[in-house]
Amino acid sequence: MEYFTHENSIVRRIWGRGDTILFIFAGASAEFALNKAVDWLYYTGRLPSDPLGRLFSTVAYARKIVFAEKQAAHNAIDAMAAIHSGVEQARGYSIPDWAYRDVLFMLIDYSIRSFEVLERKLTATEKEDVFTVFYRVGARMGLKGLPGNYAEWEVMRESHIKENLQCSPYTADLFKQYRKHLGFLRYKLLVEVQTLLVPQHVKELLGFKPVIIIKPVISFYMLSRKLQLDRLLKAVLLPPLYRKEILALDN
Repeated sequence: MEYFTHENSIVRRIWGRGDTILFIFAGASAEFALNKAVDWLYYTGRLPSDPLGRLFSTVAYARKIVFAEKQAAHNAIDAMAAIHSGVEQARGYSIPDWAYRDVLFMLIDYSIRSFEVLERKLTATEKEDVFTVFYRVGARMGLKGLPGNYAEWEVMRESHIKENLQCSPYTADLFKQYRKHLGFLRYKLLVEVQTLLVPQHVKELLGFKPVIIIKPVISFYMLSRKLQLDRLLKAVLLPPLYRKEILALDN
């Protein structure tokens, strides 16, 4: 059987642990709040009304693609493209190509950043592997103007960060919704994880302060993993409504 992501790919390891996935979407949720195209998710109303539910629907698609047989992954990508096309038709104009690329670029970047915070530095070959997997997702969706390799992606990623991000009323509202749905303590942890992960320009736009508590929390968590107590720690820290879904993220 041919899989979309080969069985020895570092992407399978990155996306096979729930904690890494949560870090990926913590970083992406910070940056996406700044994206100039974030109004598209407000159009459907799903993001502001249920940001955590939106997270898990996105996770389900991404994991299906990463771990699926090749044709099943293609079907999932095609279904995702069809959903976006339906939203475009309902609104009356198209989501810009750069906005699609931004989301793809975030998945590449935060996959690498999250794994390196929680595990170890990736090699150049492994980073190229991460890029290649998500490049194939973008190519299947028919995205235009994609970089051809990891080095080209690094250049485009930097320009996208500088050109496509801004603070807006959507930014403030999204962070308000994050706090509402997470509660104070979990929200504080979220912001510290985001501060640890996001590029410098994103930190500056969001006014993030230096991290205070997250590094010792991560150290304690890594110890709990070695002692096989991490599921207990997750059960304490995670929102009860989504605890079952989050614990199921470990592949």
